[in-house]
Amino acid sequence: ASLLWWQCFVKGLFFSFFNPQVVNGIEIYSMKIDSKVTSRFARNVITSQAVNRGNVHKEVFFDVELPKTAFITNFSMTIDGVTYPGYIKEKEAAKQEYEKAVSKGQTAGLVKASGRKTEKFTVSVNIAAASKVTFELTYEELLKRQFGKYEMFIKVKPKQLVKDFEIDISIFEPQGITELEAEGTFITNDLQNVIKKTFSDKKGHISFKPTLDQQRTCANCSQSLLDGDFTVKYDVKRTTPDNLQIVNGYFVHFFAPTNLPQLPKNIIFVIDISGSMSGREIEQTREALLKILDDIRDDDFFNFILFGSDVHTWKEKLIKATPENLDEARKFVRGIDTEGMTNLYGGIMKGIEILNAAHEEKFVPKRSASIIIMLTDGQPNVGISNTEDIRTHVKKAIEGKYPLYNLGFGYGVDYGFLEKMALENKGLARRIYPDSDSALQLQGFYDEVSNPMLMDVELHYPENEISGLTKNSFKHFYDGSEIVVAGRFADINQNSLTVDVKGEGANDVLSFTTQQDAEQTAKAFQEQEYIFGDYIERLWAYLTIEQLLEKRTAATGEEKENLTAEVLDLSLKYKFVTPLTSMVVTKPEDYDNQAGIADKTTEGIDIFTVFFSQQTSASIYFKYLKVDGDPHFIISVPQKEDAICFNINEKPGDVLSLINDPVTGITVNGELIGDKRANSDAKSQNTYFGKLGIANKYLNLKVTVTSEKITVQNGNEKTPFTWLDSVTLQQEGLTLIINKEKNLVLSMGGGASFVVVLHQVWKKHPLHQDFLGLYTLKSHKLSEQTHGLLGQFFHPIDFTILEIHPGSDPKKPDATMIIKNKELTVTRGWQKDYRKDPKHGIDIPCWFVHNNGAGLIDGVHTDYIVSSLF
Repeated sequence: ASLLWWQCFVKGLFFSFFNPQVVNGIEIYSMKIDSKVTSRFARNVITSQAVNRGNVHKEVFFDVELPKTAFITNFSMTIDGVTYPGYIKEKEAAKQEYEKAVSKGQTAGLVKASGRKTEKFTVSVNIAAASKVTFELTYEELLKRQFGKYEMFIKVKPKQLVKDFEIDISIFEPQGITELEAEGTFITNDLQNVIKKTFSDKKGHISFKPTLDQQRTCANCSQSLLDGDFTVKYDVKRTTPDNLQIVNGYFVHFFAPTNLPQLPKNIIFVIDISGSMSGREIEQTREALLKILDDIRDDDFFNFILFGSDVHTWKEKLIKATPENLDEARKFVRGIDTEGMTNLYGGIMKGIEILNAAHEEKFVPKRSASIIIMLTDGQPNVGISNTEDIRTHVKKAIEGKYPLYNLGFGYGVDYGFLEKMALENKGLARRIYPDSDSALQLQGFYDEVSNPMLMDVELHYPENEISGLTKNSFKHFYDGSEIVVAGRFADINQNSLTVDVKGEGANDVLSFTTQQDAEQTAKAFQEQEYIFGDYIERLWAYLTIEQLLEKRTAATGEEKENLTAEVLDLSLKYKFVTPLTSMVVTKPEDYDNQAGIADKTTEGIDIFTVFFSQQTSASIYFKYLKVDGDPHFIISVPQKEDAICFNINEKPGDVLSLINDPVTGITVNGELIGDKRANSDAKSQNTYFGKLGIANKYLNLKVTVTSEKITVQNGNEKTPFTWLDSVTLQQEGLTLIINKEKNLVLSMGGGASFVVVLHQVWKKHPLHQDFLGLYTLKSHKLSEQTHGLLGQFFHPIDFTILEIHPGSDPKKPDATMIIKNKELTVTRGWQKDYRKDPKHGIDIPCWFVHNNGAGLIDGVHTDYIVSSLF
């Protein structure tokens, strides 16, 4: 899988590297993606060359989108014939070197999540007039087999015409290649002929080198057709169930038997129907479930568990997939609707209870594969809501008997929790992106696990001969997939290996024995130009690091420390940029003594800094927006894994319009309070939100929240509560949960949800008093007409960060932000997120916009002062 997106920033202006002409002095005259695949392991080298045709220095940014499953292994810049390489270092050491560089006015590069399948690498250099620069990036990954094919994914989004643009892919598979495909979402009939594809026996080759005219959208247009996904798929010959390769003291074992009868499966769908799932989410869920019911086989057993505030089951036990039962299930699915809050614990435990009972009562076939698939879009807030407690109960109840797959819908989920719980129970987590194809994403995941062929697969290797063995025990083997195990020999001179494989099939226990020696592998690998020498050793290191990182996700204490040390050692030895390492690129003093740093991120693993924009074609949905403290505003942008923040400084008693949606009728206003002792200089006085008014005019609902009490007004009827109450209140169109002296969760009409956090201070404090924080979840449930200090940011925004340089605080660099066609001076800083830790909060890195958000917010901040709370 590869990349393709180069961008250039010259004095704050955006250009593409693919322009074949001189643009503001910069000409990109060559760019190539060269990929070599040997036995599923891919090494990709991306090279781009540019020259400064101007008469002054120009800063050029090199941006590449690469697969999230890949590890960067090398990066270098060559300026006027002199090469400056990157060095892989432990993250903290790299951070210190980076901060030292920033303090001297140097710039930076990093890897960040960018889309569903990709993340972006960015680095910059300031080149002199007439100077040439060559960027070269190398990354590696193991191609996974799904639905019977290996896939190489390439993102193509040049935005402009490219004079010398080429993709060149060479594939070598010692088993032989049976099919090879190449396609692109942007490929026209004319461009189809530009894709050159050949394969015979063990070798395959694909090239794509369109001319300038072939790239144009029309005869004289300057716009490029190259905008979308370029995908290569292939498969190999399988005369035996497996293939074993040995090179230089390391081995890799591929196991993918064919023509096996399918195991019956017992599947429970645990579905979140809380109010936040209303609208498109629940419609897409119903659509996906109806299509899944069409694919369920007549020897399968299934059931549906729904959880909102309460838990509902379709049937009290697993049901066989007869035509009559499937018709009844379709009627049930069509009637699924949303209600209440999120009793995730109750839902998942009910599903486990039904599945366990089916096995204990021998209601399902002994040789059958059991699976739980849970879909949720929120965080648990009814019943047991502590995620650590939920994980403990779930793991104890499942006891390793079957896998749990967790699907997180959108950005409001606690994805780290879902991932840990799935990995602890032999499953995995997958994010479902809120988009027009969400139903297809759900159905696609089901398709991956819908055809179990074997269960309890064990691959046995001689213990006294092997060390460093990767995972060799698998709960299920699914049709069209592949099991990969790698290891190293205790004696590096050993050149033969015998492997026994056992697994339970639909009819009996199946066993396979494979023998291989290094000489047989050497005969298969005579085409040396296709091979990068130590590929099996690097494949072993890649797979080992990947699996250790998975274990580390759910580990704690000493186990996590040991796993961290092991991953770090391997990452440094094999020069992989992983979540525990960074790549530092030091540029020469003649070029402003700049430096770059590259980070690898994963879901649930934070990076220490964020400096460059990520452009994606998908819409941006905000995980949350919040206002807390002074008041501090934080706009979280998950697609960029970054945040923007600003403060509003006004006097106590002023009421600010935070959210105003004329379509749903929802408004949120906040009244400021100050310190206990009035200060004649209002500008130096701390202000906070002391009162919030949340209303829905169409439902005639008003909720007033202060630091002392909560009042719910439904029409003329008022219901008072205090923060000493623990309450779950459900009325028509309203759900309110008060967590005693901590926070409350409020939703109106099944739309956006609001979390109000109570901040309590020492009652005898001479200055400060209790105040409130507001967090908005599911903001995409509000209409496009939503406005207000927070509401205006519910719409997608994009920004670019340029010219990072030292600020007044050495630890907080300044930069130029390009947003809304404006240039703003911003500062890297931190704000507190108090949702999970109301007392101390969690530091959130963000770009701080000064002067009451001037240039970021629409108008000026005083435009948002309103007359009263409602």
